[in-house]
Amino acid sequence: MSDVIKLLPDSVANQIAAGEVIQRPASVIKELVENAVDAGASDIRLYIKDAGRTLIQVVDNGKGMSDTDARMAFERHATSKIRGADDLFTLHTMGFRGEALPSICAISQVELRTRTEDSQIGTRLVINASQVEMQEPCVCDRGANIMVKNIFFNVPARRKFLKSDNVELSNIMREFERLALVNNHIRMSIDTGSRVVELRAATFKQRIGDIWKNNLDLHLLPIEVDTSLVKISGFISRPEYARRRNPLQYLIVNGRNMRHPYFHKAIMNCYDSLIASDTQPCYFLKFTVDPSSIDVNIHPTKNEIKFEYEQEIWPILQASVKAALGKFGAVPSIDFNSDVLPVDPLPPGVAPQQPTLDVPADYNPFTVAKKDYSAGAPFREDGSTRDRNNSRNWDSLYSDFLRGAHGFSATGENSDSLESFPTTDFSPASGRNTERNDAATMDSLDLPAGDGDATLAASLPEMNTASSIGSFCVQHALRYIITTSREGLIIIDQHRAHVKILYEQYLVKIAKGEQVAQQVMFPETVVLDPEHREALAEVSEELSRLGFTLEYEDEERWKIVSVPAILGNTDPRDIILRILDSVCDGGENYGKDTSAAVDMLSKMALVAARSAAIQRGVRLGSDEMEHLVGELFSLPDPAYTPNGNIVYCVLDGQRLESMFR
Repeated sequence: MSDVIKLLPDSVANQIAAGEVIQRPASVIKELVENAVDAGASDIRLYIKDAGRTLIQVVDNGKGMSDTDARMAFERHATSKIRGADDLFTLHTMGFRGEALPSICAISQVELRTRTEDSQIGTRLVINASQVEMQEPCVCDRGANIMVKNIFFNVPARRKFLKSDNVELSNIMREFERLALVNNHIRMSIDTGSRVVELRAATFKQRIGDIWKNNLDLHLLPIEVDTSLVKISGFISRPEYARRRNPLQYLIVNGRNMRHPYFHKAIMNCYDSLIASDTQPCYFLKFTVDPSSIDVNIHPTKNEIKFEYEQEIWPILQASVKAALGKFGAVPSIDFNSDVLPVDPLPPGVAPQQPTLDVPADYNPFTVAKKDYSAGAPFREDGSTRDRNNSRNWDSLYSDFLRGAHGFSATGENSDSLESFPTTDFSPASGRNTERNDAATMDSLDLPAGDGDATLAASLPEMNTASSIGSFCVQHALRYIITTSREGLIIIDQHRAHVKILYEQYLVKIAKGEQVAQQVMFPETVVLDPEHREALAEVSEELSRLGFTLEYEDEERWKIVSVPAILGNTDPRDIILRILDSVCDGGENYGKDTSAAVDMLSKMALVAARSAAIQRGVRLGSDEMEHLVGELFSLPDPAYTPNGNIVYCVLDGQRLESMFR
C-alpha cells in the first residue's frame, strides 16, 4: 500500500490560511493598517480602487524594514512580535501570527517599497501569487508603501463571491472607522476614488466627532473607572439619542476592537426602561486589562477575545454605566433635599387644629352588613356577598355583552358551539382605498419561519377568495386577528397580512408605472452615513420608480421632496434608511443584469411594505379588521409573506374537537 499523506506546498497552505484570514478587501485593510500601527506610524494613508478589487494601497511613515526583513515578512509564520509561547499571554501588538502577509500575497499581486530611517536606499519587492518575481534597491520614503492588486485573481471561486462594489466599499468604510477609532492618536486618511476622508490626530472624543459628525460628541456621557482588575474609559450616549438602526457600539480592549455579547448585555441592562424596546444606545468603551488575563488567539481575525475575569468585570461595567447615566441627569430622580411646596401660613395667634370626622354614634362596621344595600347582592350575617338562591346570571350577562357589541346572540345551548358565530360571505368592496394612515410606524421585521411554521404550512387550506371567510373578526393580544371560515377558525398575523397586501400593491403599481409621487409640503432631511451615500448613488433610479425624490443638500444631508402617495403618514426617512440598509447588506447582484434590477425593486418594495404596514400592538376596529381580512384573501397567494413567513394558520373542526377531549 502506497503512502497517501503528502505535505502541502507553501502556496496551497497560504491559500488555505487566506480563506480564514482574508474574506474580503476590508480584511486586507485591517491587516495592513495594524502592521503600520505596530511599526510606530503616525500617519497612515489608504488608497482604494474599484472597492479594493483592483488596488488596495497603504502608505505609512513607520520604522520600515530592511531588505532581509522585507523578504522574510512574506514567509509563513514569520513575525517580529513574539519569540516564544509565553509571549502569547503578554501581547501588546496587533498582528503576531505571521499569517497575514503570506495569506495576502497568496491570493493577489503585491508590491512593497520600504526603507528604514538609517538607510538611504530602500527595497522594492514584487510577489505574484506567493512567487517572488523581483527584489531590488529603490528610492522611497521612510516607512512602508504596500500595494495589493487584483485580489483573488488566481482564485476565481473566491472572487465571484465578492459582493457589489457598493457593499464591499461599505465594509471597507466600516473597517476604516473601527481602525481610526482605536488609533485616535494617528493621523489617518482614505481615498476611495469617489470621496476622501481625512482624520487628524485627536482625543478619543474628538475622533468620535470627526468620524460620525452630526454633533454626536455633544450627546455623549463620559465614563472613567479604574480598579485593580480593569480600567474602563470612554463614552455612552444619552437615552434620548438611542438609535433604531445602525447603533454605534464599539468595545476596545488594550487597543484592539472586539465583539463581546456578554459585556454588550451588561450595558443594555443599564438602559432598561430608559429607551424604547426597539432602540439601542451608542457606546464607545475602552478596556485596559492585564494582557495575561485575556486570550486574543481564539479567532483567526482576532475579533473575539476571551476574558479570564469577565464575571468580575460585569458588575464593574454595569456600575460605571449606571453611575454615568445618573450623574449627568440621564435618569429621572427625586431630589429629597429640595424645599417642600409652600403653604399659606396661619394668622398670628391662631393655633393649628386637628381635623375631625363626623361619625354616627350608632355606626358599627360589623353589624351594618346586615342592612340591604344592594338588592342584587345582599349582605349576609357571615359577611359573604354570595346568595346561592339569588346568584348572578352570568350567561345572561355574557349574552347581553355580545348582543350589544356585535348584534347577535350566543346564549343558550349554542353558546358553546362555533356554529353560533356568523359565517356570512364577505366580499371586499371594489375600489376601496387601502392606504394606511396609522400613526404607528413599522419598526419590527418579520421573523424567519421556524419549524412550527413548517408544520402549519402543510395544513393551510387553499382559500384564494374571501367568499368562505366570516365577517366577524376579533383582535387578540393586539397582534392577531381571529375570524371563522368553512374550514375552521383562522388566526391571522395582522402585521404580516398588511405587509403582504402592501407588497402586492407596490409591485402592481411599479409594473404598470402607476406609482404616484406625492410632494411633501415641508421637506424632511435625512442624514446619510458614507455607506448609505454610496448605496443611494446606486439605487437612485429605483427609488424614483418607487415614488421617492431626494435632493442633495450637502455632503451628508438630503431633502426628501416627494414620497409614494400610498405610504400615507409613514415616516419616509425610516423607509429610505431601511431600503439603503438592505442594499448595503444584500445588494451583491445589483447592476449585473435586468433581472437583478427587478429583484432589487422587489426588495425595496418589501422594505417599504414592512415600514408602512400596521405595527404589532396597534388596536384595530371591526371595520379595519374586516377590510384587512377581505383584502388578504382576495390575493392569489395569501398564505405567505414575500420572504416565506406564515401569514395565517387554520384550526379545523377536528383539531378543535381534539383540544376539548
